[in-house]
Amino acid sequence: MGAEALRALLARVRYEVLPARAAEDKVLAHVPRDVVVAVTASPVKGLEPTLDLTERLTAHGYRVVPHVPARLLRDDTHLKDVTERLRAAGVDDLFVPAGDADPPAGTYEGALPVLRRLTELGRPFRETGITGYPESHPLIHDDLTIQAMWDKRAHATYIVSNLCFDARVLADWLTRIRRRDVTLPVYLGVAGPVQRAKLLSMATKIGVGESTRFLTGHASWFLRFATPGGYHPERLLTRGGAAFTAPSAGVAGLHLFTFNQVAETERWRRALLDRLGG
Repeated sequence: MGAEALRALLARVRYEVLPARAAEDKVLAHVPRDVVVAVTASPVKGLEPTLDLTERLTAHGYRVVPHVPARLLRDDTHLKDVTERLRAAGVDDLFVPAGDADPPAGTYEGALPVLRRLTELGRPFRETGITGYPESHPLIHDDLTIQAMWDKRAHATYIVSNLCFDARVLADWLTRIRRRDVTLPVYLGVAGPVQRAKLLSMATKIGVGESTRFLTGHASWFLRFATPGGYHPERLLTRGGAAFTAPSAGVAGLHLFTFNQVAETERWRRALLDRLGG
């Protein structure tokens, strides 16, 4: 990837954070106001920590994208209440995944019914994001995940790809979804410069039940970080080359999974931009 193309991607980033106790202080200390902050939601702790952190960060002048998983919504009334609360906080961008809550908190089992209901409510958010799966989903066939994006396209404005460590897989997935006429812009889901020990520490702080789910469901992540030479996001982006920056790919920017290692992620981004002359 050329320096100019890499600079462009690094200038269009979103930082994903978990709504842990110290998240607000870390964002305030290290994240510039022009960087969008996405706040995840916990299937164990529910939506309240996400909504609370979103309100506090928007009050500090950040553009915040809260995750509102369908399976954490109790019913239509709950969706309306969440929508009104977020709009009152100035939120104009919402990310709607299906979520991992099992069983669901209420009537919604997937993202599409929530997206349809938001459309019926007059599209209260200027931007609405959905999930893409570059690597196989453990429960859903690859063709079905692409079909799901097709079904959701009328109700969404962009896609965030799920975390992927393989540039070739990401590039092939971009080609596949474009061949299926899924034209929504994509934010590539990439891990920041995460240290394995800190990732493990972060996982155990999420909560006993959820950390077990996290570690069980993402064992391959830890293997990636433990390989010789470790994981380096710059290497993945460089290997992606022209595939990520070709106009036909429709990549809008990077969605960086920080795992709340916000200082390390921003330090890495600034240092790389400086080296590239950005």
